[in-house]
Amino acid sequence: MGEIKSAFERAMERVEKLGKPSEEEVLKWKYIPEGQKLAAEYLREGGSLVAELGKHQEKAKRFVVMGAEEILLRNIGLPVNDVVRKNNKRAMEGIKAIKTDKGAIENVYSKMRRIFAHYENEGEQQRRQAYEGLRQDFQARIEQAMREHGGLPPGARVESEGHPQFQEEWHRISAQLDSQYLKLLDEYKQEITKIR
Repeated sequence: MGEIKSAFERAMERVEKLGKPSEEEVLKWKYIPEGQKLAAEYLREGGSLVAELGKHQEKAKRFVVMGAEEILLRNIGLPVNDVVRKNNKRAMEGIKAIKTDKGAIENVYSKMRRIFAHYENEGEQQRRQAYEGLRQDFQARIEQAMREHGGLPPGARVESEGHPQFQEEWHRISAQLDSQYLKLLDEYKQEITKIR
């Protein structure tokens, strides 16, 4: 009968089969997280990303930039409030600082700003109308159901906005309205990753 191997021994055998990692893989593993950390600190505390990047050797800098870019892009979102607007501005400044082709970045930013403006103006109006329509419809349904079951006196009103089903339905509708903006925003973020 054969020898029974532990899970650790089997895992070690698989690791040995993978072979030694390339120099590029080692650099990625080391410097992408460093770039992510740099970007997180930049977003939190400010400072200069370019100065911090200058402290790295040329071979490592590419991976530090990749990690920083990932975090900065992740911190750009729909301008739902002032905090997000501020984060967007800071993240976009950071990305522009670490990219070489400033013109291409600015072209993508112009498209992003149009999406943000549309979201804040026309999108806000759409959300208000959808909310009001849902509120009225939901309230009418609740009042009708309560009248049919004799639980609502004539002329009485029911507050529907606090109802869990209303909140669930509004969350679904709101996410659906935002999805069109998020899809475009994701496309623009992909464009940014392709710019040097």
